[in-house]
Amino acid sequence: MEYKRFENTIIARIDKNEEILEQVKTIALKENIKLASIQALGAINDFTVGVFKVDEKKYYANSFQGNYEIVSLTGTINTMNDEYYCHLHLSAGNESGQVFGGHLNKAVVSATCEMVIQIINGKVDRVFNEEVGLNVFKF
Repeated sequence: MEYKRFENTIIARIDKNEEILEQVKTIALKENIKLASIQALGAINDFTVGVFKVDEKKYYANSFQGNYEIVSLTGTINTMNDEYYCHLHLSAGNESGQVFGGHLNKAVVSATCEMVIQIINGKVDRVFNEEVGLNVFKF
């Protein structure tokens, strides 16, 4: 992975066989990012995404292997209990044009991933919300 910072914007290239969430964390910690938005595209060959069942307050994971193009990767970097926290969603399409997605648990790059991290001046922490069963923004 390589990246370059331009004021409050980071342009990153995540390379073949690297895991996206690990690389985002590396950048965020190195650059001391407390709040940012993320968008990316690229190619992956091994990913796991989750779907949250509200009535059960539980995530269910789906894993995929093969040739996939990232149709959309979007989310946030912020903090929970003043520690690094990242929340990303991924949609990826296969050779037939079928798209699968959800809450990103893992994604391994097969060719490259081009990412833009837009740093926001500020800080928004998270807190666990008992009613919905998720970590939500705390203002």
